[in-house]
Amino acid sequence: MGAGTRKALAGTTLMRPRIGITTGKRKGRAMRLANAFNVLLAGGWPVTIGPGIRETFEGLDGLIIGGGVDIEARLYGIDTSDEWPYDPERDALELAGIDWADSVGAPILGICRGMQLLNVHRGGTLLRDIVAAVPEYRNKRSILPCKTVEIAAATLLSEVAGAEPLMVNALHHQAVDRLGDGFVVGARETVGFIQSVEAVEGPMRLGVQWHPELLPWSHRHRSVFSALVRDARRGR
Repeated sequence: MGAGTRKALAGTTLMRPRIGITTGKRKGRAMRLANAFNVLLAGGWPVTIGPGIRETFEGLDGLIIGGGVDIEARLYGIDTSDEWPYDPERDALELAGIDWADSVGAPILGICRGMQLLNVHRGGTLLRDIVAAVPEYRNKRSILPCKTVEIAAATLLSEVAGAEPLMVNALHHQAVDRLGDGFVVGARETVGFIQSVEAVEGPMRLGVQWHPELLPWSHRHRSVFSALVRDARRGR
């Protein structure tokens, strides 16, 4: 690579908003790569955040809290004497990331686990297992679209992805239960489970229960990344 090419690449990198993308030790690395690809498509520059990788948020312009293992249930008031494979180091780091974003006004996109953590951060709760909560419910799981969500009118999600029903994929077994402070429902699955939350006021806080990073061929799914990068660029 010549000096001119390196200089041009460095200049392009500096012009792109820097988007932190979280990952963990147990799960989430493949999703991080998919998120990074979508951030690049949207005009941002991905920066990996994770325990033992990078644990500082300084210099970032926005944040994606991605998918992975379940959030430790004690964080929303449930005893965790079980042996579920939690990742408390990741929980702590991502909660610190939300605090950082709140302090500087940076936008956040929460995906699956990330949406749930945004809700827990504001005092909300989760259904630990949606099938246990509704035994007759058949929880479809696929990286391809397999569920339909109804998008609420006059929401950020409706502005960026359109108001029509949206086919989404599903890899989760938990869901948001009680909403956190200042959050509203952005979308629900046709059977009623919450599929998206967002903040009423302040910088972008958008959470989606599905995995748009695995559906990059769909402009409606890419739109959430475009919204994040747009707001990060404005903040910068």
